Amino acid sequence: MIGKLLSPLKWAMVMFIGLSLTGCGDDRPEQIAKYQQLSEQRLSVLASALDNGQVRNANLLSQYSGILANQQPELAPLINELAKDATTTGPMYQSLKRRVAELGSEANFVNLDQQLSEAQNLHEAADVSLFNDMLSDPVNVIADMSQGTLARVNAMSREAEALANGSEDYGAGSQLVGNPAYGSWQTNSSGMSFWAWYGMYSMFSNMFHRPIHYDRWSGSRGYSYYNDVGRYRYTSPKQATAQNRTYEQTRRQFDRQGKRFDSPYAKNRTGSTSLSRQSTSTPRASTAGTTQNRKFRSNYASNSNRNNSSLRNSSNRTSRGIRLGK
Repeated sequence: MIGKLLSPLKWAMVMFIGLSLTGCGDDRPEQIAKYQQLSEQRLSVLASALDNGQVRNANLLSQYSGILANQQPELAPLINELAKDATTTGPMYQSLKRRVAELGSEANFVNLDQQLSEAQNLHEAADVSLFNDMLSDPVNVIADMSQGTLARVNAMSREAEALANGSEDYGAGSQLVGNPAYGSWQTNSSGMSFWAWYGMYSMFSNMFHRPIHYDRWSGSRGYSYYNDVGRYRYTSPKQATAQNRTYEQTRRQFDRQGKRFDSPYAKNRTGSTSLSRQSTSTPRASTAGTTQNRKFRSNYASNSNRNNSSLRNSSNRTSRGIRLGK
């Protein structure tokens, strides 16, 4: 009946538009599948690089841990836990492995946009050079615990960074605060959020002797790779949702008091040096909400070449080598 109401020309136009729309189906599932395959391949390359001592900061983390454990044997359980990040048993690698496994199920995501964003982030996070940069945080934690006898990597000195940012001293392990691989934000009976370390990392609390509250940390935190460069890539959608929930809860508390509260990530801190090109040039995609659909451009050949280059570059990239001094 509709065909009788339309002229032959208009009917042809309707049919053409309908066929065109059918031919332009949603390609996001295909992109997600491709990214998942490439992420699995990159994760395998990363595991091999860690096992074979081809990741510069992983090697430093192992060496620093051994040195500090000899200097401060009472902290050996904590230091040995930090050293795990130099291997595939560490929380950072295990987090990537778990997220890649979860990527294949739509039920783990709010919508396809979020699933695609996670796929893109994982593809970047499993890159050897990016993971090498991510390890600068635990390396620098141990460097700071050594009271300056071990040099920081990919970052300013502790004193210069604090001066540049006007940041507060939150004690040993401060670079790991906010990173869901090491702890989470919990709420106490008064509604205040504080940082709770996982497992052996709770030894940091004993060293600092007072809790780290979210509202204060938000405005006076120092630089870390995770919080200022790698958060989007190294945070799952569920973890990002939890971070947003903590922010919104704190913001509402401040609103009731007639005060303004800014996200701890509203302003990046100064402090990075000698980061890889991948860290400094790759766009950031949101893991917590929808993201603009980006066309899949990668192919495994180019990624393989980039990974091989990453292995070579990561073996000599650091702000300073292992030596004494701040």
